[in-house]
Amino acid sequence: MTIIIFVLVLWYGGLFFQSFFLHRYAAHQVFTMSKTVERITFILTWIFQGASYLSAYGYGIMHRMHHAYTDTEKDPHSPSHDANLFAMMWKTKTIYQDINKQRIEIDQRFTKDVPQWKSFDQFASSRFSRLLWITGYVLFFALFATAWWQWLLLPLTFLMAPVHGVIINWFGHIYGYVNFKMKNTSKNLFRFDFLMMGEGYHNNHHKHASRANFGVKWYEIDMTYLVIKFLNAVGVIKLKRAV
Repeated sequence: MTIIIFVLVLWYGGLFFQSFFLHRYAAHQVFTMSKTVERITFILTWIFQGASYLSAYGYGIMHRMHHAYTDTEKDPHSPSHDANLFAMMWKTKTIYQDINKQRIEIDQRFTKDVPQWKSFDQFASSRFSRLLWITGYVLFFALFATAWWQWLLLPLTFLMAPVHGVIINWFGHIYGYVNFKMKNTSKNLFRFDFLMMGEGYHNNHHKHASRANFGVKWYEIDMTYLVIKFLNAVGVIKLKRAV
């Protein structure tokens, strides 16, 4: 049971900071926060994403490109132009690294106000940091695993953020239902998004990219948005009005 709880904490903890910080703050800036809170959130993202830590700068820019070029050849990740999900993952990784290492020229509209903490990202994205987390995960499993099948979950802890990305960027453009017909293949994966904390309402998000709440129908409960509302109420962040 300890291993299951551990994996669930990593799943939902890493997913929350990817949705809250990388997606809704870094890419779409649907709310503001102080520089101190921003730095704390950088660190919390590293703690919960661990071995699969993603830079807010690289993620934010790449996601803006996804919205601008959805389902075209310029889309960093699209089932319409990638042969399979592994090809898409590799392409996404390459573009993400090119952005972070400034190996490609980026249009200014994609970089405007994207949060960046270069020194921290350099450490958090380093091989040393990733190996440190991997070693910690292996030791945790060695101490607490009580059945052989639990070890099958170990690779998931190494690749949590890419797995989250594949669920939305691959399956969220193939399976599900649509509330809004658009010139792209975005779908809502679940009517109640218990798995992806609101990120599964991908069709809704493509229609209303500046909304903090990804749910539209009464049953489309966005768990990340509920946390955002609470943090706004207590003054940790400040929600913007959707445009």
